[in-house]
Amino acid sequence: MKTFDKIAKEMADSYAKSEITMFESDFTLPDRDAVIDILNDIKKLMFPAYFASFDSNESAQCFAEPLINAIYFKIKKQIAHALSFKEKKNILDEAGKLASEFVEALPKTHKTLLTDAQATFEGDPAAQSKEEIVFSYPGFFAIFVYRVAHLLYLLKIPFIPRMMTEYAHGLTGIDINPGAEIDEYFFIDHGTGVVIGETTVIGKHVKLYQGVTLGALSPRKGQVLSGVKRHPTVKDNVTIYSGASILGGETVIGEGAIIGGNSFITESVAENTRVSVKLPELIIK
Repeated sequence: MKTFDKIAKEMADSYAKSEITMFESDFTLPDRDAVIDILNDIKKLMFPAYFASFDSNESAQCFAEPLINAIYFKIKKQIAHALSFKEKKNILDEAGKLASEFVEALPKTHKTLLTDAQATFEGDPAAQSKEEIVFSYPGFFAIFVYRVAHLLYLLKIPFIPRMMTEYAHGLTGIDINPGAEIDEYFFIDHGTGVVIGETTVIGKHVKLYQGVTLGALSPRKGQVLSGVKRHPTVKDNVTIYSGASILGGETVIGEGAIIGGNSFITESVAENTRVSVKLPELIIK
């Protein structure tokens, strides 16, 4: 039988020289399937009539309490794995504290999600009901996952927030960094191709269409820009139509502005302004 000792040694040498963790016996990452399972449990907690089963005689509180308990212990375990990446002492105590803070924030998140459902219903004439939105709209699902992940991001928990939003990204084509700050009554219509960067700030009653990018002006400096605001601020009551790109940390879209499709914006726009791109000449032969 052919052996590969030489190749194995080369790989071991490569592990040893790597700047990222490669071969550590006490190195445990969060489990992706477990994180998705937690999201599904939170979805059941937030919208039980759509995603959970329960006894018709069961009270809402009796339904919610054991589910919250399960979410707490599941997220605590995954937080402990995430913390083990850098910390080696008192991990379980810290994970328990962070898990408690996370579940305590879920009722407020639920209220915010209800405003997102309302905004979607009011903004989409094709929506038959708010129930349809909760049950089937990909934009609403991506917002739900973002809002859960954002709670973990604020607690400075590594890995898990991005795991959650990339899961939603893969399913919907909507890429919302968990660090973005997004206020209530947020609506993404259609959604495919939407990108919202980490330091984006979005106000109330903002509506985005497919293909919108809220991005950085230039990421060439890489990690030097970490922690620096490099994505735009979008004020209240702004509508941004499909294909628009708004770039830069100093770029502010004023309240009530309307940004037309395919616009490319790298400087601030005053409130109540309409921005549009001149139509190209159409040639038919």
